[in-house]
Amino acid sequence: MEVRIGVQNVSREITLETDMTADKVAKAVADALGGATLDLTDDKGRRVVVPSAAIGYVEIGESDKRRVGFGG
Repeated sequence: MEVRIGVQNVSREITLETDMTADKVAKAVADALGGATLDLTDDKGRRVVVPSAAIGYVEIGESDKRRVGFGG
């Protein structure tokens, strides 16, 4: 899954690839909006922690598969 997190008052968004399902990411976001922090781990083992008060938006989508050849 590709996850994009918009942080308030910051012009760049945080983008990460994770092995979590869309439902698990959505649940983590919902839990974070209850007052905790959003804590996600990407597919390389790096952790991203965002304070819930700073979350502007979270976009959850499928990872783009890279195509090789003339069709890509």
